[in-house]
Amino acid sequence: MKILDLYGREKPVLSLEIFPPRVDYPLETIFETLDHLQTLNPGYISVTYGAGGSNRARTVEIAARIKREYGIESLAHLTCVRHTQAEVDQILDQLAEEGIRNILALRGDLPEDDPDFDPSQQDYGFAYELINDICKKADFGVAAAAYPAGHPECPRLKDDLCNLKHKVDCGVDFLITQLFFDNRIYYDFIDKALAIKIDCPVVPGIMPVLNARSIRRTIYLCGASIPGPLLQLVDKYEHDADSMEKAGIEYASMQVDDLLTSGVPGIHLYTMNKHRQIIEIVNNVGLVK
Repeated sequence: MKILDLYGREKPVLSLEIFPPRVDYPLETIFETLDHLQTLNPGYISVTYGAGGSNRARTVEIAARIKREYGIESLAHLTCVRHTQAEVDQILDQLAEEGIRNILALRGDLPEDDPDFDPSQQDYGFAYELINDICKKADFGVAAAAYPAGHPECPRLKDDLCNLKHKVDCGVDFLITQLFFDNRIYYDFIDKALAIKIDCPVVPGIMPVLNARSIRRTIYLCGASIPGPLLQLVDKYEHDADSMEKAGIEYASMQVDDLLTSGVPGIHLYTMNKHRQIIEIVNNVGLVK
């Protein structure tokens, strides 16, 4: 089944993102988390992809087991940085063999350990090139990333929106946004996207702020900003982990509730491989089927 078929129904779609454990951690640790998360009956679960394909095998295995053992549709991430077209073709064959029919196509982060890395010298320099090859390969459902505040490498939001429009025109079924903490940024982005005829579902991606220290690095990497009320919470509870987690759950719940009230097609929660906090947020907003 293509995930696109889930959108447009009466009830918003709940989707979750997990990431494979590090190679020195047992793979089964993620399935202990999934045992809890599957009780939320998500429409689908996405599985991230290690930088440069470092977790490729685990991504495929986890995505396949989610579909086979939990009966939940999976969305396998696929990045193209440092991959040749031949390697991508092989990965697509593996996904198809495992019955995975939905892919989140991404360029991926540029390698921090190689300052001379030149994307223009690779088989893939941009996500739209990967999307083109996926669509030529087989009848996959394809998702892509959207940046409500603009891609950190693109100085003008107008140019970033044009790039996004090009990705959609190449065959993208729906978009999942990078995290944001002020819903006004998402609403403004939707208005701008509709103005240039990006009319596929644009699903807001929400990451709860559960740890004051880690959120600063996350914001640095993705280019998101912290609105005043959330910044005050982070500053207030920086040295009180329990209170920070409680405040973060409450803030994310309010954010999701406001989005649902506005009629978004679904909510995509970045779980950070946590289940108790995610289950609490979903229960707070009444998204459990």
